[in-house]
Amino acid sequence: MSLFSRNTTQRVTVEDAHRRTQGDDAPAVLLDVRERGEWNAGHAPGAVYAPLSGLVANSALPQAAQGRPLIVICRSGNRSQKAAELLSARGLDAVDVKGGMKAWAAAGHPVVDTRGNNGSVA
Repeated sequence: MSLFSRNTTQRVTVEDAHRRTQGDDAPAVLLDVRERGEWNAGHAPGAVYAPLSGLVANSALPQAAQGRPLIVICRSGNRSQKAAELLSARGLDAVDVKGGMKAWAAAGHPVVDTRGNNGSVA
């Protein structure tokens, strides 16, 4: 059973996104659609990188995101909303995170850089 309705672009809070995507048995994957420099500066632990520019160009989703509900995140919620709409139009289960990584960090959720150190939201 899917967590989300197909062809619906819902928005979720960072608390809901965190609950659904963190841990080894998490049902959904956090899909970060920011660009490389933003990702390198800081992202949520366990997130999967798939920039919006690649999704628009019809790039395949990374293997870790395939076949799972997607909770899409960017810096502020603008690009993630576009990405969730694009992915939903492709028949995938996708929602976006209100407030993006700025809200994620403000809520006290961890942000790491590519080496696993404390990161920042660029």
